[in-house]
Order: sequence, then C-alpha cells, then structure tokens
Amino acid sequence: MSAPSVVRASATATADAALIAGWCDELAAVTEEPGRITRVYLSPEHARVNAIVAGWMRDAGLSTWQDAAGNLHGRVDGATPDAPVLLLGSHLDTVVDAGRYDGIVGVLMAIRTVARVTADGPLPVALEVIAFSDEEGTRFGKALLGSSAVAGVWDESWWDLTDGDGVTLRDAFTRFGLDPSRVHEAAVEPSVLAGYLEAHIEQGPYLEQAGQALGVVTSIASARRFTVEAVGEARHAGGTPYDRRHDALLAAAEAALAVERICRASQHVGTVGTMTVEPGAVNVVPGLARFSVDLRGEFDEGRDAVWEEITKAFALIGERRGVSVEPTEVHRAPAVFCAPRLMDAVRAGIESTGEPRPIELFSRAGHDAMSLGLVTDVAMLFLRNPDGISHHPDEFVSTEDIALGLDALAVAVGRVAAA
Repeated sequence: MSAPSVVRASATATADAALIAGWCDELAAVTEEPGRITRVYLSPEHARVNAIVAGWMRDAGLSTWQDAAGNLHGRVDGATPDAPVLLLGSHLDTVVDAGRYDGIVGVLMAIRTVARVTADGPLPVALEVIAFSDEEGTRFGKALLGSSAVAGVWDESWWDLTDGDGVTLRDAFTRFGLDPSRVHEAAVEPSVLAGYLEAHIEQGPYLEQAGQALGVVTSIASARRFTVEAVGEARHAGGTPYDRRHDALLAAAEAALAVERICRASQHVGTVGTMTVEPGAVNVVPGLARFSVDLRGEFDEGRDAVWEEITKAFALIGERRGVSVEPTEVHRAPAVFCAPRLMDAVRAGIESTGEPRPIELFSRAGHDAMSLGLVTDVAMLFLRNPDGISHHPDEFVSTEDIALGLDALAVAVGRVAAA
C-alpha cells in the first residue's frame, strides 16, 4: 500500500459528513428484518425512507415529489427558467442483510451538496437529486428498475415479474399506490439535461490499496445475469449405482466451478450467488438444481465471448452426467463509459481536497448511472471503503472520507454549472 495523501476537508463538509453519518444510522433502522438491513422496492420500508429523506431534502431547501415509479426527487431551480438540469443521486434500496452506506451515502451527499452550492443563490443549472427506488433488484430479480423508468426504457414485459411470495410487479405497484399505466411519466427529457453525477462507496479495495480517499470512475462494468436449471433424475441414494446417476446438484456444482475457472482465466468476474436443490432429501439423488450466474466485464464483446465459453462448458458437463443444463438470461446491461468533461470536473474536485494525482477506477459493480448513461453524460466519484467489503453489514466509509467527498462533489458541481 502506498503512503496516504495529506488532505483535509473544509469545516462545512466536516459538519455535513457527521450529519450524513447519523442519517445513515437512522435509515439503517428502517428494515423489514429486525437485526439486519433489508429494504426492497415497493415495500412499506421503501415508503418510509422516501418520507424521511424527503423531509431532509425540504430542510435543505429542495422541493420534493415522488415520481410514477416510486423514485424520490428533490430540486432547486436554476437562475433562469430554461436552465439545463444537472442530476445527482444514487439509491435507497438494499440487498438482503445489507450495509448502511451502499447507495444511501450518495443520496445524502447529493442533498447536502445542493444545499451548499446554492446557499448564495441559484446556479446557471437547476439541480435535481434523485433517490432511486430499486437499484439492487432484490425483490423482483431485475436490477435498475427505478433508474430505468427515469431513463425512459421501461420494458412492459417486466410487469409479469414476481417476488418470492408470487406478487407481480404490476400488483406491487398498485398496492404501493402507483398506477402502472403512468410509469412512463417518470422519464426525464434528455434534451434539458446537463449530465448526471453519482457519489458512491467503492465496492472493492483499490482506493484503500492506493492510500487515497477518493477516485474518478472511468466506466461501469457490462453485466449479464442468468438463471440456470440443471435437470437430472431423482432416485434412491442407496439403491442407485454411480454409473446410473444423473445428479443435478453435482452437475450444477461442476458448472459453478467452470464459471470461476473461465472467468479467472479471462480476467472477468463471474459469480454463482444462489443455488437450490429438489427434492432436497438426504436420501435422494438430486433431480433438479437451480442456480444463478452473474457475469461482468469491462467491455461487452469480451463479456459475451466469455459467456459463450461458459455455455459450452455447461453443455459438456451436462452431456457427461446425463443432465440438461439450460440457462435463461434475466438481465443485460451494456458497459457505460463516463464522459470526459464530467470526469474532469470530478478530478478537479478531488484535486481541490489536496490530492495531486487522483486515481482512476473501472467500476466492477453496477450503478444507477448505467441507466442514466442511456440519456445523458454521466460520471462517478468513488469513496474509499475499507477492505472493499460491501453488500454486507461490515461495509463502511469514514466521516473523514465523506467530508472529503463532499468538498470534491461541490467543486465538481460548480465546474459543470459554469461550463
């Protein structure tokens, strides 16, 4: 690890960072599972955090509303009625048993940054903070639902998605008080946008290894997700010889190892995050195994070539074991490359904190900026996350680093506004 840079946050940012850390603790208590943080789309907890954060937005001088997809917005108008709109934001939903900073700290930083940069009056741009409602895809298995609606790329086939209780996305909309027929009203008008900036904890160890608190994101990984069914034959565990077994679990396990082997060799990231087995009895050879595959890469072409290699491996495993191994794609997102002009603004912001050589990072994790990148220029500011752990209760970012991020984000917003 290199020696840390000597940087110091402003008094305003230090005070705001302490406030934000307390807010993160307050939101962490809004969960459907006592003792651990779980907050999913269109749930009572979603409604509660929107109401809480809307109050903080109004206290900061922003006008607020909830859009037709359940995203929370806060806005300060620009100096003129036709001022372009600079969007800032991140998400308030979580994975199961989450940390308290992923997404959330970016929303809260955006609120305090807008309050700070507009304290002396409006800017040449309007500033709009969006707290996206479903970045993670925890409930319905489809990520980026909230930001997809804002980007105007809602897919009508999504209405039939179901959660673990069999509730469809359409029914969940209605129960939440939203009208599915009006979801298109959440879309922004691209022609008025000046860009989108997102602050987020790094979900990896690279800033810590470099001894830097903040980093400039260059691009966001392309991603594909699949559900895979391995179908064999359930038979008596004691009475079935090995040469007559068609064990779905062993085929799935071998397939999971193939994902790791192929991705490690090609410098891609592949993860089997879930696996279930049927009939699930101790004395029965498994006849069915279902598992997930999450595949990510810096470039779409490389990612797709790796997937072809993986599917060939699945076919060979299935043929050898007499088990069909069939994947179904459930999510696809292209790589998003950050706009140089906005990266320059983020870089200038980091340099203003005293860091002379800001590190540039490729984001292996997905973000709402991927959706916004379909309609406007985007850039991201990463904050150091000790040990890089995320999607876990031990996820962390220090108040000192939040303060530095606030100073950097304020400068970045000012650069974009003045351009």
